[in-house]
Amino acid sequence: MGTKKSVKRPNRKRRATKVSYPGSGGPSGRFSEVLSIIREGRNRAYSSANSALVECYWRIGHYISSKVKSAQWGSGVVSELADYLQHTVAGPRGFSERNLWRMMQFYDLYASCEKLSPLVTQVPWTNHLIIISKAKSAEEREFYLKLCASERYSKRELERQIDASLFERTVSSPAKTSRALLQRHPGAESVLRDSYALDFLGLPSGHSEEDLRKAIVGNLKSFIIEFGRDFAFVGEEYRLQVGMKDFRLDLLFYHRELQCLVAIELKIDDFKPEHLGQMSFYLEALDRDVKKTHENPSIGIVLCKGKDDDVVEYALSRTLSPAAVSDYTTRLPDKHLLESKLHEFFDLSVREMRAPYDGGTP
Repeated sequence: MGTKKSVKRPNRKRRATKVSYPGSGGPSGRFSEVLSIIREGRNRAYSSANSALVECYWRIGHYISSKVKSAQWGSGVVSELADYLQHTVAGPRGFSERNLWRMMQFYDLYASCEKLSPLVTQVPWTNHLIIISKAKSAEEREFYLKLCASERYSKRELERQIDASLFERTVSSPAKTSRALLQRHPGAESVLRDSYALDFLGLPSGHSEEDLRKAIVGNLKSFIIEFGRDFAFVGEEYRLQVGMKDFRLDLLFYHRELQCLVAIELKIDDFKPEHLGQMSFYLEALDRDVKKTHENPSIGIVLCKGKDDDVVEYALSRTLSPAAVSDYTTRLPDKHLLESKLHEFFDLSVREMRAPYDGGTP
């Protein structure tokens, strides 16, 4: 018998080879587009799942509401339904008796409002619960529902805006803008605000303009959430060269909806009329040297520590520049004070509407 020859088997284990991507900046550069597609797909999947969940709760709320209102069901039946779902539906935590009543309340609040009911599936269920529990009026619910749909607020962001009395600030004090701004950008009034809460900056009371600017840039995400997600950051201390001199604009943004550059000048004191002269100069430089041909004329915001509304009105009435004047606070505003101011605003509006029918006396 011949002896068996030992056969050397090839090693099947492959060695990891390093692949190079010339000129691509590595895998992250070459595959960044694919990564963007995956992230976009995941966001859409999450959005679709949320819409389906809210629609499910809407239909359940509709069903319970119709049974209760027709006197076919009492509270005991809803309790039985919750118990039934507890034992028959996988993952039944969202179908407790308390949540079933919330679904009914959710449906009843929006079903009769044709302009709001299409928006309900665009807002996460958690945000709906926050709005229902914290909003005190139909107007406030409508305000935050629309804002959540457009700004895509997270739970924390929505709670922060409600705590910062955004509704009261927006309704009782409309944005202070020039005629030129509204003529060139008719939609700007709904984009800009009279007052901004910058409590997240953590600034001391004696801060400088440099402290304010650096804190804003360091907290840019929170700043953009406060101003609106359509604001895109361009730069700080943006250099403008006019003639032989250099000038520095505090902050420069671009607004996607208005399709224009937005200059922001920071002032740690009260508004002065000469601030608008400075802003007009910056806007002229931006439109001549920075603005692209397809973009709309630039607008400016003078963001002050405080302002006298009469002084602002006089200054804005004569300026030919598309500008606005707003103030900021580094602490959360007094909600009770703003609510009182809002009630006064509504009362005044009602009296003005009734004046023609009461012999012209407001």
